[in-house]
Order: sequence, then structure tokens, then C-alpha cells
Amino acid sequence: MSKMPASNEGKQQRHSGARDSANTESRDSGSGAGAPSRNDTSRFEQDQFLTILSREEALARFEAALFPRQLPSERWLLADALGRALAEDVVAPIDVPPFDRSNVDGFAVRAADLAAAGEGAPVRLALNGETIHCGTAPTLPALPGTATAIATGGPVPRGADAIVMVEHTQPAGHGTIEVRRAASPGQFVSYAGSDIARGEALLRAGTLIGSREIGMLAACGIAEVRVVRRPRVAILSTGDELVQPGEKLRPAAIYDTNGAIVTAAIAENGGDASFLGAIADNEAMLEAVMRKALADSDMLVLSGGTSKGAGDLSHRIIGRLGAPGIVAHGVALKPGKPLCLAVCDGKPVVILPGFPTSAMFTFHDMIVPVLRKMAGLPPRSDAKVNATVPVRIASELGRTEFIMVSLVRGRDGLIAYPSGKGSGAITSFAQADGFLRIDALADQMPAGTEADVTLFTPHVRVPDLVIVGSHCTGLDLVTAPLAHAGLTVRSIAVGSLGGLAAARRGECDLAPIHLFDEKSETYNTPYLVEGLELVQGWRRMQGIVFRKGDTRFAGLSAEQAVRAALADPACIMVNRNQGAGTRILIDRLLGGVRPEGYWNQPRSHNAVAAAVAQHRADWGMTIAPVAHAVGLGFIPLAEEHYDFALVTARKDRPAVRAFLDALASNEGRAALTKAGFRPA
Repeated sequence: MSKMPASNEGKQQRHSGARDSANTESRDSGSGAGAPSRNDTSRFEQDQFLTILSREEALARFEAALFPRQLPSERWLLADALGRALAEDVVAPIDVPPFDRSNVDGFAVRAADLAAAGEGAPVRLALNGETIHCGTAPTLPALPGTATAIATGGPVPRGADAIVMVEHTQPAGHGTIEVRRAASPGQFVSYAGSDIARGEALLRAGTLIGSREIGMLAACGIAEVRVVRRPRVAILSTGDELVQPGEKLRPAAIYDTNGAIVTAAIAENGGDASFLGAIADNEAMLEAVMRKALADSDMLVLSGGTSKGAGDLSHRIIGRLGAPGIVAHGVALKPGKPLCLAVCDGKPVVILPGFPTSAMFTFHDMIVPVLRKMAGLPPRSDAKVNATVPVRIASELGRTEFIMVSLVRGRDGLIAYPSGKGSGAITSFAQADGFLRIDALADQMPAGTEADVTLFTPHVRVPDLVIVGSHCTGLDLVTAPLAHAGLTVRSIAVGSLGGLAAARRGECDLAPIHLFDEKSETYNTPYLVEGLELVQGWRRMQGIVFRKGDTRFAGLSAEQAVRAALADPACIMVNRNQGAGTRILIDRLLGGVRPEGYWNQPRSHNAVAAAVAQHRADWGMTIAPVAHAVGLGFIPLAEEHYDFALVTARKDRPAVRAFLDALASNEGRAALTKAGFRPA
């Protein structure tokens, strides 16, 4: 098998299974009831927030309606999981999210249909006969010239490769819409496995479980929630698509992350929580549960149902629960704009945004001060450190924005790497060290800016070993002995080229890379500069992936399989993102042909496998371990070299030596081989 170019991409914009968009928060919690339908044109318009308040004014109104008040004096024990250490490593059993999903309310389309769309040249599309809500699996493909109405969080149907926001469309009558903006492939789509990849190490043995750790476990279906509070706080999740951790994940459903993580966060801040489960989007049922919860508790916290869409019921119900009712609905924060604060007959009622990161930022910034005051605890004291931001961060004018960051030690002090995962990614909050703030009047934070980072923990947790570059699940196997020996390892996925840049700046110890140089026809070595040296890692077999039993591919070579796929117009492929080595390999095999599915471009091997396994595509290209993990057929094509650029000046550090020893050890090589990799 010939050597072929490999990928230089990083795992970016990984999103968790939850209910608002990383690109827009106007429908944080949309259950799908507010999605546009073929027969209800009124749903094309969404209620807007009546008044957007500043953070300070919203908090002042909330506290003024609650205090002064007599504080409860009860005390309860801590929950079993919270505050305890894990006895063993936890590995992700599933991809999160488990399917490609829409980030906005709108229409699932083929980007190629809208290539010529513009203000003066609208494109008319026929609506398919279904509306895809959260928790509803699509039944019809998106054929050329058609569009399918889809809600935020809805599964993307077969054939579609982009989402057009409902605000950018107009109903045209007779079951059609007009679109006046072009769409790019992947627009407003979160791909399967883009947040958490099957086989990743979530938590190591010895980890102290807090709310962020519990949230990660819940996102993968692992039930671990026991809490202790002083004020009695009832917690509800809302949405038809939610499944509780520990239960079987049905098609198009997601695990209820917020129920677990919000419950734990209340315990960390002095409350006595009672999680009442996930309630479907039924107004009568939800109102009955809310009334009982408020009668039995001192405080009610819901997640989802804040955005004033047709399916967001919670804020309408609050007006019937007691005076004065809603005191703030819409706060100039990002993430967290749809936050709703209310007081019903002296009891606080809070509706958090649906996405985990949005929910937790608003909870800690706006709710914790009130909760701790009700619990008789002093205000939380947040530690801050100064750090340099190595890359430019774009921001949105008019909203104070909080950016989560991971801290590493650079040549001249701390470096703050921003998380690019968005408000839907549970790992954004769980794996970050803290956050920095961008003022509402700024549209960016330039690269090289020195900024204050507010820490999630009292002290800076600078890791012993820093790895920045391209991600691979094989890294978890090699670093496991280091973690078990008490060393902390930080792996930041920014792609091969991003890792090389970080290594040149002295911001990491090792940069994983897999870059093919066409001139020399070799991997990685031509990309090294003075001060860097190559450490060989392992080889990853790439090939064609398909569903077992598909006779179109059985017994064929990779080249023959591609020709067979191109010969069948009904055979849909799933591609990879531009810049990925896998994409270069696919383009070479296709020889300029652009078959059905070509513009479906997820950013990870896991998303490719998920598309094929879930029948949204029939074939694609991924690496052997990923294909085998989901039980797909695999036709080998070529190996890529996954190596490490080592910063020479750091090679004698104890953690670096430990990593090199683990990489070369018989145990490390055996673990890699068992996982489907070939050690160099």
C-alpha cells in the first residue's frame, strides 16, 4: 500500500447533545415545537425578547424581589458521587452528539441548490412533507431542489448538507419557500461525535467529582448524581428528546446532561436539590409538575424553554404561578442570553438556557450569588490569573461574552487557549481551567492580548505535560500510565499546523502531527524547524468504510469500491473537511468527480463512521479503529504517520521522559496494537 497524505486537522467545534446553538442562542432550548412547518406559516416568525437587560440590572431586579428574607437553617449530607474520587478510568462508550444535528431553526438543504442565491436572485425550494423536531428521526431524504423544515437540535436528514436559518427565508406559497442567501456545506450543522468521541478517556482514576465531571458522565449516559443542599431546590429538564443517564438511548434522542450538571452545581453552592426528571413539552403536564415542585421546594430551576418560541412553555406558565412573576427575561450575555428570572410568591424560579455551557455560565454568574445568600454562605471568591491569549478571538458587539480557556505554561508566563467547542459542548466547561471576559463594546480580542482569567478552581492547575496538535484516541493509551503515576496531562486539539506553531512558541512539550510533504513524499520531518525534533508515534490505516452486508463493496479493493460507488447514483458518500489529509486522499480517488454527499464534510473520523452506520451515507473514509468500533465494514487503503514534534529544550523534563518511556514500552505498544494502530 502506498504512502498517502495525512490530516492536519484538529477536532474543533465539538458540540454536546443539548438544545441550543453554538452559533445563535435565540432558541437555546427549542424543543422543536417552534420549527417552521409546511402547513403553519405563523411558525416562520419567532417571538423576540421583550427587553434585553444588562447583567447588572437583571441581577439587581432578581435580588430586590427576594431579599431581605429569613434564611433556612437545615443541613444535609453531601451526595455519594459528588466530592468522591473515581476508582477507575472512564472511557466514553458513545459519540456525543450521537447524530448530525441542526444548530438553528430553519431548513435542511443541499448547499449546491443555493449556490446562485442572492437578494436579487432568490432560489425557490419545495418543502418536503415533514418537519424534523428534536427527538424525531427524519423519514424523507432532502432531494435536489427541496428543503425540510427542521428545529434546533433536529437530526439532519439524508441528502442535506447545510441548514438555512428561518430568518433568511420567506414563504412562497403552495408548499415552497424562497431563499435569498447562499449556503456553504456544513453551515449550522453539528456533526456526530464532534463533542466527545467514542473511546476517549473522559475521567481518570483519582479524579474528584464535581459538577463539571458529573456533566461529562451524564452526557455519555453514566448516572452519577447525589446532592446536598440547604434551600430545597427542585430541578426540571424539559424536552421530548431527553433520555435519563443509565437508560437506553433511542434513535434521535440525547442524554439529559443539564439535569445532572445543574443538580451538582447547586450542591456545590449550599442547596438541597431534588431532580424531578425530564418533562415532555406538554403545557398542562409541565404546569402541574412546576406547581407541585414549587409548593414542595424553596426554589425551582428548569433548563430549556426560555427562548419565547412556540414550543417554549416554561416562561408562559410562570405568569400563572404567583406574583410578581418574571423580573428579567433576556440578558446581554453570551452564552446565556435567554435566561429567565422570576419570583413567585417569594420563591425564586429560574429557567436556564438549554445548552450545558450556556446553562452553567448563567447559573454560576447569576444564580449562585442568590443561592449562596439563601443558604447562608459567604459570596464565592473567584481566583484570577493573568495570561496571554495566543490567537485572535472574534466576539459579538452588544453582548458581554465569556470564553472558556485552558491554561498552559509558556516561555514568559501563562498561555490561555480558548475552547472552540461552542455552548453546546459539555467538555468545553468540564475541561477548561477558567474563562475570560470580552466586553460588550468589543468585537474581538486580538492575538497576544494579556487578559484576566477567572478560575473555576481556587488555584491554577498547570499540567505536568502539555500536548498541543492533532488529536488521536491512541494518545489516551500512551498517557494512561502517566496519569496513573500522578502526572497531569493536558491535550489541546488544534490540528497539526496549530500544534507546530505552539511548539515553535514554546507553549507545549509535544505537538502531534501527521503532515505529508509531496515534494519529498515523506511524512512530518520536512515540517520541522530548528528547536524541534521528530519522535515517531504510530501508523493509522485509512480506508473505505461501509455497512456490513452491502454487496456493492464486498470483496473489492478500495479503488474498486470507489468506482462501484460512483457507478450507483443512489450511493451516497460522506466526505471530510477541506484541509484534512483524508480529504486529499478521497479527492485523489475520486479524480475530480463530485458524487452525491461530497459536500457533507464532517471534521472527524467518528462523524464519518456515524453517518454510514446511521444510514445517512453509504460509504466514506476513516481509520480502521473507528470503523471496527462501530461494527462497520472496512477496506484498507493506505497508512498515515502520526508522529510528535518534540520541543528539544523540554526533552529532559520528567513528564516528557515519562511520555517517551510509555510510548516505547512494551505495554504501550501492545495497547496501541490492540486498538488497531501500528507502533512505529
